[in-house]
Amino acid sequence: MKKIVIFGGGSGLSQILKGLKLFPIDITAVVSVSDNGGSTFRLRKDFNIPAVGDISKVLLAMSNTDQDIINLMNYRFSHSRVLGNHSVKNLLLTALLEQKGDFNNAIPVFAKLLDIEGRVLPITEDNAELVAITEDNKKIFGETSITKTNKKIKKIMYDHKVKANPDVINAIKEADLIIFSAGSLLTSIIPNIIIDSVVEAIVKSKAPKLYICNLVTQPGETDNFKVSDHIKVLNSYLGNNIIKIVIANSDPIPQELASKYATEEQKDPVILDEAELKKMKVRVIKDKIFAIQDNYLRHDTLKTAYLVFSILMEKE
Repeated sequence: MKKIVIFGGGSGLSQILKGLKLFPIDITAVVSVSDNGGSTFRLRKDFNIPAVGDISKVLLAMSNTDQDIINLMNYRFSHSRVLGNHSVKNLLLTALLEQKGDFNNAIPVFAKLLDIEGRVLPITEDNAELVAITEDNKKIFGETSITKTNKKIKKIMYDHKVKANPDVINAIKEADLIIFSAGSLLTSIIPNIIIDSVVEAIVKSKAPKLYICNLVTQPGETDNFKVSDHIKVLNSYLGNNIIKIVIANSDPIPQELASKYATEEQKDPVILDEAELKKMKVRVIKDKIFAIQDNYLRHDTLKTAYLVFSILMEKE
């Protein structure tokens, strides 16, 4: 069975994994653990642990359990001042961290509960904060503040030196394909590739490196970005010409929905600039890869996963 390593965090990675888990692939999902919003922030503060929110979300996306269990895990105690709007899945993972001491021992127990095939790994066990350096050399601390800034960001780093999860390094060495997921580029994807040993392992790997491009831009992070701009940012952390393949949307987003995103969220469709990508020697796999769910744009889980699987099968 072919092995993939996919980097990401939160909703973007979860959506992609819902499709990938349906194919005969050995999946290792590597998740950033620097989220500092809402329930996750309070749990980090109270228990001095890395962020559990994105990890628990990705674990749920990988699960093969029934819908009642998923609904239970997603349940939030919204009417309790004591439980402070925490979700059941976040509380459970925090309890397991308290019992087992680290993600390495806690996640397999959670995976057993949710009937998960494949692995979910935190990029690090360290409790670290994201720091953004703006073009005017100001420092912005914390993922939530970074996403809200209106300043152009030139670099993302951690507030102190962190150690990569050794299992992540081993997974990269064994991978047949390395994927950078759709999701928040600066706060979900980049936090996985600002650790030297991770970058070194990716660069040394002979596996193709693939990026699944976002459907729309993100205010404060990727305003006016085309597909090539996303890859240029990734390569600025990885090294020149590391990303060799991109899966990108080529179908127009319905005008009414595009207008809604522009007006309400200040997000615009990401333009596929094939001429620039050709200059960069990036292979483009283009298709209609979006679906509309409850009047929101999402990656089409099955279509996107099929395109990834097709790339894997080319090497047969």
